[in-house]
Amino acid sequence: MFTTESVGLLFILILGIWARSNIVAASAAILLGIRFMRMTSLYPVLERRAVEIGLLFLTLGMLVPFAVGKVNMKEVFHSFLTIPGILAVIGGAVATNLNGRGLQLLAENSHLMLGLIVGSILGIVFWGGIPVGPLMAAGTTYLMLQIIDWMLRLIR
Repeated sequence: MFTTESVGLLFILILGIWARSNIVAASAAILLGIRFMRMTSLYPVLERRAVEIGLLFLTLGMLVPFAVGKVNMKEVFHSFLTIPGILAVIGGAVATNLNGRGLQLLAENSHLMLGLIVGSILGIVFWGGIPVGPLMAAGTTYLMLQIIDWMLRLIR
């Protein structure tokens, strides 16, 4: 019953619990539960749709202030005329581009996922970070790889 996959998920579960990362721990526990209940036919569905579902709920959570009237639309439009507001628009555009590149990086190099999770846990434990998901970590990794590639081309 304990396969390499199960041991890997158990390791991630323990890391998540140790780092007090409920999201990482719960994800590993759910996947272990699916494996132990022999419902592995869910894996392809999760692989295809889980990111979309997760992003849907993240976006819902971010839009709740609009829904409950905590955000004034006049203030929102005015913020586009400020330096922080303009930088927020640019930051959003850059981040979504990097997240897309990160998703492509993960699709081509799924073996990097454990490194992203361990790095996220280190960020939580040592810097008080918040694990917003592997996409941002993968996007950041993509950017660092591009910078290293660019620097190596300059040296040659």
